[in-house]
Amino acid sequence: MRDDLLPLLTRIADALERLAPAAPPKIGLDQGDAFIWHQQPEGLEPVAKVNRVDLSLLQGVERVRDILLDNTRRFAEGWPANNALLWGARGMGKSSLVKAIHAALNAEKPGTLALIEIHREDIQSLPALLQLLRRSQRRCLLFCDDLSFDNNDTSYKSLKAVLDGGIEGRPDNVIFYATSNRRHLLPRDMMENERSTAINPSEAVEEKVSLSDRFGLWLGFHNCSQDDFFAMVNGYADYYRLDIDRERLHAEAVEWSVTRGSRSGRVAWQFIQDLAGRLGKQL
Repeated sequence: MRDDLLPLLTRIADALERLAPAAPPKIGLDQGDAFIWHQQPEGLEPVAKVNRVDLSLLQGVERVRDILLDNTRRFAEGWPANNALLWGARGMGKSSLVKAIHAALNAEKPGTLALIEIHREDIQSLPALLQLLRRSQRRCLLFCDDLSFDNNDTSYKSLKAVLDGGIEGRPDNVIFYATSNRRHLLPRDMMENERSTAINPSEAVEEKVSLSDRFGLWLGFHNCSQDDFFAMVNGYADYYRLDIDRERLHAEAVEWSVTRGSRSGRVAWQFIQDLAGRLGKQL
């Protein structure tokens, strides 16, 4: 190399280093109780305020609430527990229940459990996240909302291996909860296509259904009755101290649900937001 080029190359290298973005800060699990996992750039982002409701406000799901709460409490205390799949009707509080249980357990014993949300599109980076969590002593509830897979999507295979397979398996300090409108996470036409093109159709279906089998708990959420809908509305109105006659409350709630074409916890909450706005009350 010519000696007169060395200073020039040095200046170019220094300029490139100054232009390069700074490395993202490493976030530890001691920096909060709730995080979001990002694949690019890879790391955990703390969540200062989680969007959730109080556990007492989730009406019409008492049975699955108690099962999931008991399973999560055992895990938080260091005992064996199962991965859970919350499936069923939309708007019935599947994701709200997971977040509410996390808050309830941390209220009993602060800092016990870290909630980490991983987005559906980042599932392929799940092994990297588990390697990070494996090095921690903190108990971690890994949560994926609205988990499902479409045709030609093969990322479910990596999820199968992580949940209950592979050499390393799931870390002892990690449990995985997912919500979905589908019980088997895969669309019916995807399964039927596999059956029609496979040499052994039953084996093809077994391959697809085996993903759901990785979840030890299957908790079903179904459309609520009118009594359950009224219980949801009553609970919200009492909790937020909305001054309205109970008969009028029910009549307006029924009218609201008819215009929406359904009854669910989400519809009840949307009605309460509208009602609070009309009454000039903060939620």
